[in-house]
Amino acid sequence: MKFTSETLRETYLKFFQSKGHAIIPSASLIPENDPTVLFTTAGMHPLVPYLLGEKHPAGNRLTDVQKCVRTGDIDEVGDSSHCTFFEMLGNWSLGDYFKEEMIPWSFEFLTSPKYLGIPVDDIAVTCFAGDNDCPRDEESAALWEKCGIKKNHIFFLPKSGNWWGPAGTTGPCGPDTEMHIIRNHAEADKLGPYDFDKAPAGTFLEVWNDVFMQYNKNAEGKYEPLKQKNVDTGMGLERTLCILGGKESVYETDVFEEAIAEIERLTGKKYGEGGEVTRAFRVILDHVRTATFMLGDPKGVVPSNTDQGYILRRIIRRAVRFGRNIGLPQGSLKQVAYTIINKYKDVYPELVNNKGKIEEELEKEELKFSKTLQQGIREFEKVAANLPAGGVIDGVTAFHLYDTYGFPVEITGEMARELGLKVDVEGYNAAFAEHQEKSRAGSEQKFACGLADHKEETTKLHTATHLLHAALKIVCSPDVEQKGSNITEERLRFDFNFPRKLTPEEVAEVERLVNEQISKNVPVVMKEMSLEEAKKEGFTGLFESKYGERVKTYTIGDFSKEICGGPHAASTGELGKFKIAKQENVSAGIKRIKAVLINE
Repeated sequence: MKFTSETLRETYLKFFQSKGHAIIPSASLIPENDPTVLFTTAGMHPLVPYLLGEKHPAGNRLTDVQKCVRTGDIDEVGDSSHCTFFEMLGNWSLGDYFKEEMIPWSFEFLTSPKYLGIPVDDIAVTCFAGDNDCPRDEESAALWEKCGIKKNHIFFLPKSGNWWGPAGTTGPCGPDTEMHIIRNHAEADKLGPYDFDKAPAGTFLEVWNDVFMQYNKNAEGKYEPLKQKNVDTGMGLERTLCILGGKESVYETDVFEEAIAEIERLTGKKYGEGGEVTRAFRVILDHVRTATFMLGDPKGVVPSNTDQGYILRRIIRRAVRFGRNIGLPQGSLKQVAYTIINKYKDVYPELVNNKGKIEEELEKEELKFSKTLQQGIREFEKVAANLPAGGVIDGVTAFHLYDTYGFPVEITGEMARELGLKVDVEGYNAAFAEHQEKSRAGSEQKFACGLADHKEETTKLHTATHLLHAALKIVCSPDVEQKGSNITEERLRFDFNFPRKLTPEEVAEVERLVNEQISKNVPVVMKEMSLEEAKKEGFTGLFESKYGERVKTYTIGDFSKEICGGPHAASTGELGKFKIAKQENVSAGIKRIKAVLINE
């Protein structure tokens, strides 16, 4: 069977549906109420509350295809396998089945001619070798051998190789077992059970990962047994397509075919030319796809100088720079984005719904950066020309390139590396901090904890967020919608669409309305129902696609009715006094409120 991205998604979901799993839609790329990460980096993020014990409306066996973004390896984009945006095929057991069922299912899906049809002899697996936190995973190894995997194709790795999570600093985690395709049998057959990492590069290629969540890592770094054992699996769609199609690169799979043809048309260059041309193609392909999904996300990410918006801006500007290297005309990123929208329109309709926004923001950001790009490059070249080989661009100069010419320090660093130079990033951060009064460079580390920890204060603030949302609709406009939120133990952060900051009188009225509901000690009532029922009864929820056909609804008197995953306080009287601490501009048309609860 020849697999395309469409047929692989369908085959995977139907396989697990036949095993009693409910198919749930992909959640947003922006994690809801999880400040430990800026983007959804794995399929587990949207399901953390359920992995910790909450009941999921769709049941305890789930399967999905989740949109993900990881930017930690952004400098590697341009090689054969790294992408910042990718899709993760996954299935979940929330306290239901465990290793005894999952490993035989994995074997069946990989090897059966009805599914992927990979020869058994071409599969190797790795299991957890054990340490002081958890014993060696003999059970998984025995199950693989029982399925038919050769004993000399079963390897053991330490926590650095066969342990997953948590996604942030705390949360669910546990040993995993990974499945690999053997690309070089001669080298693979020389290895002992603990020698997997000694294999030459290219001997194995990972295709799937089964995580057995048995622990929760707490704030002290200790591993506590979870009340329920969970299974979390992840199969990268692009990498699997690459393997099944016998391709050398993920960029040679069908997901990029239309985009490659469009870049070739626009530049007159060919993808297969190799060298820097191929690298530029791949960076543009990846970054435009990532930007398209960020801009098309229901939570409204736009380029800015903070948080998710900064990452988006950096990605767009990097695409512009590599585009110039191969003669991509100014204003062409939107043309490439159209091919991405067309490719994914049936799977992710939000891209079609937000096509105008995607086009507008790409066009604005590309124009803004293009105006200063050449001038900035000339300035960079002047600086570089005065440095010896291996020299260092000082932090103040790097900040000047950012502040004056819009060069993210990462782009300055990239250009410096191409010339054998370095950048004083610490000095840049210090200059940035002095200018901005606080450095945004480590924004992903600035929060103390997230709602995923289910702590009492975060739960109260989550409930207060619902009250704030309802009050803003009354005071500002019925059209106000949540565009993002972020909750720590200390405060809530709420982003919403509105053209201006609230006046002092409006702030006071919002506070009055929220505190009025708190003083009434209104019960917070949760009820499960179908998505259609929730809509008919007037419940709002920007993130409803996360939950599937069955949803949780939360009602607070006649004041607030929202679809939400929880958790919440039992009644508003538990919250304390609500106070708006700060207002901020996020971007054009998007405002941010930070608020606290004061115990009286």
